[in-house]
Amino acid sequence: MRKTTSLFLLLLVLSGSVFAQNTRETDFRFAFVLSPQISWLKSDNSTVDGNGSLFGYNFGIEMDKFFAKNYAISSGLTINTTGGKLKYDNTNTTEEYRLKYIEVPFRLKLQTSDFQRSSFYGVFGLSSMFNIKTNDGSGNNINDDINFFNVGYQFGGGMQYSIGGDAYLKFGLTYNQGLTDVTDDSSVNVNDKATLNRLVFNFGIIF
Repeated sequence: MRKTTSLFLLLLVLSGSVFAQNTRETDFRFAFVLSPQISWLKSDNSTVDGNGSLFGYNFGIEMDKFFAKNYAISSGLTINTTGGKLKYDNTNTTEEYRLKYIEVPFRLKLQTSDFQRSSFYGVFGLSSMFNIKTNDGSGNNINDDINFFNVGYQFGGGMQYSIGGDAYLKFGLTYNQGLTDVTDDSSVNVNDKATLNRLVFNFGIIF
């Protein structure tokens, strides 16, 4: 009887340990992010030149779904204010594109264990964006000149610092490379592919 009781207690302890580990490894973590960024447009046509970068920002909610202790699927929903400038040699004009998107990323996140209240992480994956507003820098609506959907890949990394309890401050840097054409060529009579590139300085509060 004593051996049976001891074995039962041992199994109970082991089961509790496994359950705690599984609970930790399947955690959801949310973050509010406000990230300044520098963005620019690049064309594959030699007669179209990138003609300067624009300052913007990205804000909203991000979510990490951990499927193991140090690995998570990262996504979210943010409002992205971005853009760039293109110079068209055939008309000797420069067009400014101030873009606003709803952004939904899908990334793999690798994160170290905490060490002295800090942890480090890396991310890579895809980002899909849906255009909701565009102007030419002077307030004129040019939504018809922009394709609705844009997708690109991104990678980066950063640090998370514990400020007590489950709350962390997040600092990082992410590079985003566009894969699809941002502009609608019919408006400028040039056959090119203009991609959106961004350097994002990530700041957030994880809770």
